[in-house]
Amino acid sequence: MIGRRESVSGAHFAFTDRWGGVSAAPYEALNLGGAVGDDAGAVGVNRELAAKSLGVDPARVVWMNQVHGADAAVVDAPWGGRPVPETDAIVTARRGLALAVLTADCVPVLLADPVARVVAAAHAGRPGMIAGVVPAAVRAMTGLGADPARIVARTGPAVCGRCYEVPEAMRDEVAATEPAAHATTSWGTPAVDVAAGVHAQLERLGVHDREQSPVCTLESADHFSYRRDRTTGRLAGYVWLD
Repeated sequence: MIGRRESVSGAHFAFTDRWGGVSAAPYEALNLGGAVGDDAGAVGVNRELAAKSLGVDPARVVWMNQVHGADAAVVDAPWGGRPVPETDAIVTARRGLALAVLTADCVPVLLADPVARVVAAAHAGRPGMIAGVVPAAVRAMTGLGADPARIVARTGPAVCGRCYEVPEAMRDEVAATEPAAHATTSWGTPAVDVAAGVHAQLERLGVHDREQSPVCTLESADHFSYRRDRTTGRLAGYVWLD
């Protein structure tokens, strides 16, 4: 259920795999995405199971309506009955409020400044990475008192640069904005490495405490991959403060 978990000075990071939930195929089993065609009741159970496995109140998890953009929203409570806004990064200084990001090949980015007590979650697909969603999240964090030099960054399972094949023109377009994302597949064709692009952006922003998951979602049967399966579930990354 929880493929990876880490705590740093009262800030907590976690990434799920696809197991331990109640969804039927092709969403088997821990699908946490509510807009992929799965039964809404099953998704609700899965979200509750995942949160409780982390020791987090399911009612205190903030989700996003992700649109591959570069907007960052500062939050201090769950949305409740309000419509979930379109955003690809959320930031909070509220303790006990868990921020969640959904992915199935895109890069889930979790950020925390344990001293300023500020955390953020961002959804960095290819469009969001080149649009600057990660810098937007860091800017929102600094607006709440965070220092990039103190920020701890963890990126979760995502499609790797050896597997993310794209047309050459698209690779060139991406690399013109973020050269670190230029990649070649293991079979020799043009590719994009979104995680490399994200980490290059974080380095330029002054975020040096970074770790990248070694898991490629397309290669891993334990993770959802949209590029591999098309109709599939969504993984989640969570970040929160004690």
